[in-house]
Amino acid sequence: MPPDAFITGEYRRSLDDRFRLTLPTEFASAVLGDDGQTILAKERYGCLSLWKAADWRQRMSDGVSLIREKIRTGRMEQRWTDVQRLGRLLSTRSSDVKLANRSRLLIPEGFREFLDVPKGGDVMIVGAVVCVEIWKPEAWLEQLRTDMPGFGDLFKELSS
Repeated sequence: MPPDAFITGEYRRSLDDRFRLTLPTEFASAVLGDDGQTILAKERYGCLSLWKAADWRQRMSDGVSLIREKIRTGRMEQRWTDVQRLGRLLSTRSSDVKLANRSRLLIPEGFREFLDVPKGGDVMIVGAVVCVEIWKPEAWLEQLRTDMPGFGDLFKELSS
């Protein structure tokens, strides 16, 4: 589902002693569905993402439907190990979360370890057009070092 508006921006915030995080208001609004539901997902080590639940579920449903069709037609017979690996990742990748007072997120166990930021530690909150990402600062800086040199080419490619 295309976003109503691009989610952009970068903010530094701190986790409190209970692994709670207060999101910038515009970011919280962007990931809070009309039904009040939000999904927290593991992206890459040191990075979590927040999505409107309906958008996330649609993306997952579309992908799972394609895989089910491949299984049904016998095109996955030689790939059962990959199918099982995908199943494990799907089972542990995301969780429904509530935003208290419409902007405060409690990062659940399992996601805390994946983010790898201690209680009281800083995180970077980044708009990623279709979702909001929560980064361990060192991982975010490394991602920028990797991605920024290709920004111009990527922008040109996606906008032409």
